[in-house]
Amino acid sequence: MVSVNVRDNNVEQALRALKKKMQREGIFREMKLRRDFEKPSEKKKREKSESVRRWRKLERKRRERD
Repeated sequence: MVSVNVRDNNVEQALRALKKKMQREGIFREMKLRRDFEKPSEKKKREKSESVRRWRKLERKRRERD
């Protein structure tokens, strides 16, 4: 559960903090994925490509570090 406290009636600041927390938790991404039905084959393809992307990013960081 994501929650934000409103201080000094500053709703705009609280909304910014809430959006930042939701972005970090991946809620916006999940909402986008659940908006439409995704075929199992498409889901498998997307998850595989995400995995490859994460792996490449990790390898790139390892090379920079060495």
